Amino acid sequence: MMKDGDRMEGDKMMKDGDRMEGDKMMKDGDRMGHMKDHGYAKLLLSRASVPATLPLHEGYFDGESVYFVITDSSDPTHAEIISESQGWTVELSPPLANAPDAALSQTYMFTNGMEGDGVHGFQGEVFTSTPAMPDTYSALTMHTHVTWNEDTTPRVLMSEAEIMAAEEAGEVTLSELDVVINMPHVMWPGGQLMVNESEINDKTPYGGGQVTEIDTDAMTVTFVAHRGWGPDGRTIYYIVTDATPAGAAEKMGVPHTPTSASLIANSAAVDLFQFTNGLKGPGPLGYQPGIAQATTDDAGYSPMWRIHLVTWEDEQDARLLETIGDIQAMRTEGKISSEIARPMDSDHIVNCPFIDPFQ
Repeated sequence: MMKDGDRMEGDKMMKDGDRMEGDKMMKDGDRMGHMKDHGYAKLLLSRASVPATLPLHEGYFDGESVYFVITDSSDPTHAEIISESQGWTVELSPPLANAPDAALSQTYMFTNGMEGDGVHGFQGEVFTSTPAMPDTYSALTMHTHVTWNEDTTPRVLMSEAEIMAAEEAGEVTLSELDVVINMPHVMWPGGQLMVNESEINDKTPYGGGQVTEIDTDAMTVTFVAHRGWGPDGRTIYYIVTDATPAGAAEKMGVPHTPTSASLIANSAAVDLFQFTNGLKGPGPLGYQPGIAQATTDDAGYSPMWRIHLVTWEDEQDARLLETIGDIQAMRTEGKISSEIARPMDSDHIVNCPFIDPFQ
């Protein structure tokens, strides 16, 4: 005779809330610990990593070619112009306008002259640094417009020195532009982004390079787009283009950009929470994917991320967190702690533009 709430499993009677595992009877509260003991507590997230093929642009540094992508702009006009011209959305990021000069590099943009692949339909941009110059390079660029004066003969200028000489000769006029654009370099004289040889799938390693193909004939580059959550739990994808400090950048296979450290207490950078334990998954530390404080629909969105590390006090309490509200609730209950990441005892900023890989 079985009482309500009991059930048979093999030759044993079990109460609701219990279940069989091999020859053992387990209570529901034991399941998480058992799964962890056997390595089963994993987040099987579909499309955790997907390919994202972005348009490449060609510019110049010191007379040689630089290939780069354009992902974000502090100014809506430039975001719209570039999105239309490259056929790939440039996200609006107003906080980038707050970046200090120490976090920016200088780029020259042409408004007339020789037709080409530049932002305004003329020759390619001229950069003043590359990732080979970590003390001065930044993917975040402040801009100067270069305009050929009347009664001059335009030509392609391929270095800052040539631009300065043309200005001194009265051939061009320079105008500073109040806009910051995220223009990470993919190839530069003597170097390029590390190519990840792994197939992009749900098990693609987070490190070891963030691009799988650079095609200067088709003028495209394919990044690994990583899946995560926005503040309200909506799915986001992001790519990784550069980081500081050196150890973190090397692990991810991207350029080291010490200039980004000046953003650690600046509003141009926003918070991204990554997990150090709990559910195993495709996040950068081997656990669940991260949760961002803002996404591209928000006025506070920025591609520059200040990383916080979230740790479960007791891993048996670990569950999937998907929103900033989830983090706040678990922190209030004392189940998790969080602290700003300081690898190598250094300020940690990662350039992670949010993108739509399916556009």
